[in-house]
Amino acid sequence: MTGTYLLDYGAGNVRSLVNAVKKLGHDITFVKDPSDILKADKLIFPGVGAFGSAMTSLHTKGYAEPLKAYLAQNKPFMGICVGMQTLFEGSDETPDVPGLGVIPGRVQLFDSTTKAVPHMGWNTARSIQGLERAQDCGLEDQRSYYFVHSFAVPFAPTSTTAKEWVLTTTQYGDQVFVSSVRRGNIFCTQFHPEKSGFAGVNVLKAFLEGTASRGAEADLALIQNQQSMVAGALSALAPTYVPSPSLDQFTKRIVACLDVRANDQGDLVVTKGDQYDVREASTTESGKGDVRNLGKPVELARRYFEEGADEITFLNITSFRNCPLLDMPMLEVLRRTSETVFVPLTIGGGIKDVVDPDGKLHPALEVAGEYFRNGADKVSIGSDAVYAAEKFYALGGRGDGTSAIETIAHAYGSQAVVISVDPKRVYIHSPADAPTHHVIQPATPGPNGEKYCWYQCTVSGGREGRDLDVRQLVLACQALGAGEILLNSMDQDGMKQGYDLALVQDVRDAIRIPVIASSGAGAAGHFVEVFEKTGVEAALAAGIFHRREVPLEECKSACREAGIRIRAVDAPLAV
Repeated sequence: MTGTYLLDYGAGNVRSLVNAVKKLGHDITFVKDPSDILKADKLIFPGVGAFGSAMTSLHTKGYAEPLKAYLAQNKPFMGICVGMQTLFEGSDETPDVPGLGVIPGRVQLFDSTTKAVPHMGWNTARSIQGLERAQDCGLEDQRSYYFVHSFAVPFAPTSTTAKEWVLTTTQYGDQVFVSSVRRGNIFCTQFHPEKSGFAGVNVLKAFLEGTASRGAEADLALIQNQQSMVAGALSALAPTYVPSPSLDQFTKRIVACLDVRANDQGDLVVTKGDQYDVREASTTESGKGDVRNLGKPVELARRYFEEGADEITFLNITSFRNCPLLDMPMLEVLRRTSETVFVPLTIGGGIKDVVDPDGKLHPALEVAGEYFRNGADKVSIGSDAVYAAEKFYALGGRGDGTSAIETIAHAYGSQAVVISVDPKRVYIHSPADAPTHHVIQPATPGPNGEKYCWYQCTVSGGREGRDLDVRQLVLACQALGAGEILLNSMDQDGMKQGYDLALVQDVRDAIRIPVIASSGAGAAGHFVEVFEKTGVEAALAAGIFHRREVPLEECKSACREAGIRIRAVDAPLAV
C-alpha cells in the first residue's frame, strides 16, 4: 500500500501530528515493518526525546537501513525535531551513537550560561535559500514556530551543510542554529509544525500537497546560486561571525491553565479555586457547595487556542483512583483536544506510579507514555517531585535513576518534564530563624511585621507542608533532569494582585531551565510586570481567562505595547 507513512519509533506525542494531517484531508499510515518505509510515497519522521534513544530504536526495529535507502532515492521526506537531528553525523547528547550521516554536521548542546535551556517556546525562522523557497515549504517570514530542544546544529555560514542543505536559521540568545533543511525532496524542521498553530499546519500542508518537490541536482544548483551572495558576505566574517542580538525573536509565552476535576454528578468540568477551594459557597443543609463549573475542558481549550494561547496546561485535580490507567478520563480529554488544538499541551496530576483496581502496577514512565500517546507534549509532576528532591538530598545530592523525573526525562527528553511547585510563605523575623532554608525578603512584611520568609514546598494539593524550600526543590529537580518549572504561589492564588515577583525572581536566578510564573494575575499589566521585572520565560493564568475578566488577547496586546516580544494570533486555516 502506497501513500503517506508515519515513522513512529515509539517516543513522544504523534497524535497531534496525525490529527493535523487528517485535518488537512489526508490519510496517514503507521510504519509497522521495515518494508513499509520503501512503500511510502511520502514519509514523515517525527521525533520527541533523546537522540540516542531514537537511533537505538531505529536500529532495533530495523528501520535505519531502509530509511537511508529511502532518502537516497530523493523521495518526499519530512523530519521533525529529533527526526531531523538523526540525519546528521552525530549528537553531543549521545556522543558514542552515530547518526544516519545523510547531512554533514553534528548536533550540539546550547550554552546555558547565557540563556535558559531547553530552548522552549516560539521563535522565527529566517530563510538562507531565499524567501520563495521558504514559501514553497509553507514557511512565512516573521512568523513564529514552536521549538522545544536542548540540542541543535550550530549555523556555520561557510560550511558544506550551509551551502547545500540549510533552508532557515533561528537565533536564540547569542547563538544561531539550523532550524530547517531542504535538499531535493528532503525537508526537515527543528521546530514542531504540528504544535505551531495554523502557521505550522500550513507547513505540513505544503509538504503533503507536494509544492516543495523538485529534483535533487536541480535543487542543489538553485541553492548554491541563491546562497552565493549570503555566503560570500558572511565568509568575510568567519570564523568570528557573531549574530546581532536584534535577530533573536524568541517570544514570551502566555499559558492558559485549566484545572479539571469531576463534579458531584461525575462530569468533568474546568474549575478554579480561590486559595485552592474549588467549591461554591454552600446553600444546602449539608454545608457542601457544588464544584465551581467554569466550562467543559475540550471546548475551553479550543477557545484559548483560537484566542492565541501559546500553550495550554491541564491540571487533573481529581485523583480517579478507581479507574484503570487506560480508562483515565483525562486521556479522552487529551485525545479530543488534540484534534483541533495545535499548540503544546501539558498534563499534570497523577504522573506517578498508578495501581489499577485489579492490583496491576503502572510505573510513572508508563503513565506518562499513555498521556504522550494521547496528545500531551509535556507532563507536570507535583508531589512526587518533592519526594524525589527529598531523596536526592538524602543520597548526598544525587539521583538513583528511579524517580519519575529521571525515568521520563531519559526516555522522552528533559523538555517533556515540568515540575509544578506549590509553595507557601513561612514568615520569620531573621534568617537565623530558618538556618537550613533559603530566606528572602518578600515585597510586604508578614502579619506580625516579619521582614523575611522562606517558601515551604507542599504536597497533596497544598494540604501538607514539607521541610524543603523552593530553591532546594528546583535545584534538585534540575539536576534530576527536569526541563521546566511551573511556579505557583499559594499566597497569591486568587488574589488578582499580580505574581509573587520576589519568588519568581529568586527561582529565575537560581536555575538554568525555563520558568513559568503562575498564581495572582488579575490584569493584563501583571503579565507585562512579571516579564519586565523577572525575565521569566512564560506566565500562566486561569480564572481571569475562564471568567472572561481579562481577555487573553488583551494580555498579549499589553505586552506588545510594552515592547515585549509576543506571538501574534494565527489566521484561521483554510483547507
